[in-house]
Amino acid sequence: MKKLFLPLLVLSGLIACQPKTTYTSKDPNIREKVEEFIPFKLTTDLSVLSEKEKQMLPLLFEAAQIMDDLFWQQTWGNKQQLLNNTQDEYLKKFMLINYGPWERLNNNKSFVEGIGEKPEGAQFYPENMTKEEFEAFEHPNKSDLYTIIKRDESGELEVVPYSEAYKKELKQVADLLRKAAALAEDQGLKKYLSLRADALLNNEYQPSDMAWMDMKSNTIDFVVGPIETYEDALYGSKAAFEAYILIKDKEWSDKLTRFAALLPQLQESLPVDAEYKKEVPGTDSDLGAYDALYYAGDCNSGSKTIAINLPNDPQVHIEKGSRKLQLKNSMQAKFDHILVPISKVVIAPEQQKHVKFDAFFENTMFHEVAHGLGIKMTLDGKQSVREAMKETASSIEEAKADILGLYMVTKLAEMGELPNKDLMDNYVTFMAGIFRSVRFGAASAHGKANMMRFNYFKEQEAFSYDKATGYYSVNFDKMTEAMNKLSAEILVMQGNGNYDKAKKMLSEMGTIRPALQADLDRIAAAGIPRDIVFEQGPAVCGL
Repeated sequence: MKKLFLPLLVLSGLIACQPKTTYTSKDPNIREKVEEFIPFKLTTDLSVLSEKEKQMLPLLFEAAQIMDDLFWQQTWGNKQQLLNNTQDEYLKKFMLINYGPWERLNNNKSFVEGIGEKPEGAQFYPENMTKEEFEAFEHPNKSDLYTIIKRDESGELEVVPYSEAYKKELKQVADLLRKAAALAEDQGLKKYLSLRADALLNNEYQPSDMAWMDMKSNTIDFVVGPIETYEDALYGSKAAFEAYILIKDKEWSDKLTRFAALLPQLQESLPVDAEYKKEVPGTDSDLGAYDALYYAGDCNSGSKTIAINLPNDPQVHIEKGSRKLQLKNSMQAKFDHILVPISKVVIAPEQQKHVKFDAFFENTMFHEVAHGLGIKMTLDGKQSVREAMKETASSIEEAKADILGLYMVTKLAEMGELPNKDLMDNYVTFMAGIFRSVRFGAASAHGKANMMRFNYFKEQEAFSYDKATGYYSVNFDKMTEAMNKLSAEILVMQGNGNYDKAKKMLSEMGTIRPALQADLDRIAAAGIPRDIVFEQGPAVCGL
């Protein structure tokens, strides 16, 4: 059951806004926590860019930094007040990794003395607002993605569009985007940047989302704006600011283009009744491989994203599909420094040969593709799946994408679209990947999805566990059966808008049980990094 922002919680949360002489760590091992994140430089070959494209990059870096600052406002408040009153350099570094005083990969626990638990609604809602008050508040736009809830002078709730709440900063970003658009030689990129600038100022993001979908030949990509809703743990309805600067790897991307045309066929193959797959996904989807140059805001907080599936607008999905961007350099870093070492601790030696980068890339890519499958509107047609599933929506959607991603790899192999495919590579890599992702804790939607899937697989005997050695072994046939069963269960749950079942499933299965915690402790004792942290910016990439 969701906690309400009652007075005691309000007092702990309000400490975030109070000036303080010095912030100190609750954890004596703060240095070790920082060192669990292995540094990785975000670079790529910039010689693939034209001179005008190179001139665009400083403008995009500047815009991304403003997005980063805006995310700090949404998640914490005054960034400088927090950092300037912190003398311990490791504590400051950990604050920067987590965008505040709450440890994102440890259930958002506070690691700073005097600061209480993280408000579920971050800074999107008044900290003394109860759920009952919000639900009694009658306003057509109160749950809009691009609004915050504040109190007016009389203390009543009011809705403020992002374009007003962050007017100064968004005007700066819009100006930078228009300057970049003037330099853009690719017409698709030029149109997108111009429309995105408009969106920041008028809160109408769909035209720019459509334009972003239409981009095909651009080398630079700039994902920018209020996008994901994970930060709003109260209702899951407020979008957080972020930005990525990306350079397209055209050789790798060309290899992936043929899969987009197969989406309707894959939709038809889903293991559910026809009514749960009646929507036809757009075939204008773009599967591409990119090197990342910069992460800002939401996507840079806590665990680092290695693939993107956007836009989130269900109407865009229906009309045009979505774009799936694989961030190849970040993905390779996580595979080499984290996934392979984890597999040596928890995967049976005879199956470790199946942990391969190509399988990791495919599993990750088709996770993103799978977001476009299933249905976006409940069967009764009354509301979107996101609305029906309320605060469980993100976790259930991530669980769907995880399991359907593996389902799609299996189907594509059966269709002959992945020649010479040994599916055990994907299954074992998928299993090892659960241990990598589950270390991100229960606070994130991805974390809950991973735990739910691990516990489901355990119940279905999709893997065996040797207590003497601590090794897991994948049972191919039983994992295939569990994959199909869980895929169907989630798709039906979403189609029915079955919020109560989603809540029950996450409550019962979305937790780290003692046996799994013991395995995670073994991984930690082996000194394996929890995640990567970026060294990034113009100087790092050679500008």
